[in-house]
Amino acid sequence: MAYQVLARKWRPQSFSTLVGQGPIVTALRNAVQEGRIAQAYLFSGIRGVGKTTTARLLAKMLNCERGPGADPCNECTPCIEITRGSDLDVIEVDAATYSKVEQVRELTESLKYGPARDRYKVVILDEIHRLSRQAFDALLKIVEEPPPHLVFIFATTEIDAVPATILSRCQEFHFRRVSSQDVADLLRDICGKEGIEATDTALRLVARAGEGSVRDAVALLDQLATFGSGTISDEDAVRLLGGLDTALFHRLFEAILQGDGVAVTRAVRRVEDEGWDPRHVYGHFLVFCRNALHLAMGGDPEQADLPAEEAQALAVLGKEAGYENVLRLLHQLLNSETTVRRSETGALAVEIAWLRAAELPKLRRVEEILAGGGVTAAAPARKPHPPAPSPIPSQPAGRGGAQPEKAAAPARPAPPPAPAPPPVAAPPPAPAPPRSNGGASGEDLIQAFLDEVSRRKQPLAAYLSDADEISFAEGRLTIARAPGDTWLESRLGQSANRQVIDEAVAAVWGAEATWRTVQGQGHKAAAMQAQASAASAAGAVVNENPTVQTVLDIFGGRVERVEERPRED
Repeated sequence: MAYQVLARKWRPQSFSTLVGQGPIVTALRNAVQEGRIAQAYLFSGIRGVGKTTTARLLAKMLNCERGPGADPCNECTPCIEITRGSDLDVIEVDAATYSKVEQVRELTESLKYGPARDRYKVVILDEIHRLSRQAFDALLKIVEEPPPHLVFIFATTEIDAVPATILSRCQEFHFRRVSSQDVADLLRDICGKEGIEATDTALRLVARAGEGSVRDAVALLDQLATFGSGTISDEDAVRLLGGLDTALFHRLFEAILQGDGVAVTRAVRRVEDEGWDPRHVYGHFLVFCRNALHLAMGGDPEQADLPAEEAQALAVLGKEAGYENVLRLLHQLLNSETTVRRSETGALAVEIAWLRAAELPKLRRVEEILAGGGVTAAAPARKPHPPAPSPIPSQPAGRGGAQPEKAAAPARPAPPPAPAPPPVAAPPPAPAPPRSNGGASGEDLIQAFLDEVSRRKQPLAAYLSDADEISFAEGRLTIARAPGDTWLESRLGQSANRQVIDEAVAAVWGAEATWRTVQGQGHKAAAMQAQASAASAAGAVVNENPTVQTVLDIFGGRVERVEERPRED
């Protein structure tokens, strides 16, 4: 007897053995048992998840002599003939080779007659998206109003290509990808029945390589069993499925974490010498780093898709590197994945992506740089401090205590922006008001006055915010206009606005308080200009820092704002 591949030999013959599509199985079983049969069904999903198999099982359930039941009996004549593909009342057509409108018209003409023997005439149209537009139009009428004995079952991997007129006349079922765990359990069951020896790690690798397709995973299992003469080892699974040496990944991962660019370059040369596809290698390295991330989080090494010894070694390396560092590395590699995939020079793109990732260990936290640690972070490169300690042993006497202070003085050049903030806190006139009111501070009272104005008339409060200065002294509120500002003066000259200000002044300082407007000296504009100059100077200092430049180059960023944080003694 000719050899039958495992994907065909172990194709499900009942809904009980269909893997990973529980909701669809339940819906179809209930429909058949309750007699709620639709005129057309549409099964969509990726290849190898059970669309055509489910269509055949549904045809069996509709025509089984012992049905309807939870599963076909697979013993009666209709079930046996449908399994063999020889039942005259179950027509299975590949739409990819049956796409012309004339062929579809001939099919629809033959469907007007009743079934020869079975209860239903079932038409299974596989890859229906391959039909032409005219063929869909020819099929539309009979799908909408079929004879009572006729059931259509459509299957497609590209549901977006199916016209909406067909979709609206079908009950649609979307077949999801089967989880790796379900596929691995199925492969383990097949291995037990076929006498194939395989480790759990190898089966997980095969299940993961199937990418959610049961048929692909079973076909890979068949190939590996043939290669190993009935035995599948972890090493054979890694070699045949990925074609890559995981020891190379381990060395590369360690080199990137240590910032060793030379070792990274050697790994790229190895990829080129072996003739591996750089994009394929890059994708597998992403999976390798993902395993390292899970292990760094404290995951079980047995759950990693790697041989046991390599999983243990990767767990040790990942925990030494730290979860945050591995996560940052994986994020950096993932950002470069699109560039690598689209690049015409794959090896160069991969090398640049890995070398950029190797720069991550050299970075310092931005908070440390802004707190004055930028010079210290750059010390390994420029080494400005080694000459400074030398005067200390040369003068061990009393000057040794004074010398460190002089050496420490140059260590604070980072705060040159510090002199600038005094102009920023320019409203020194504000402290005067407390003399006139002993309860709250002058700034609080001025803000309370503006709040009162905003509550009564919000546009007027907006005009007052443009004033050069607002102060209160000796029972009188003074509103200073900015030089050249005639708009505020005209607004304050209106009787309605003056009444609002009268009420607000009385509410804050009492009925005896008064107010006036005067020409300001431009203090507000000067303060804003000083603040802008200080920010510009601080930005220039930070931009000149080599560590900041490295961060900006790697992540493609820029300095938006510089804020000085108080030092913690």
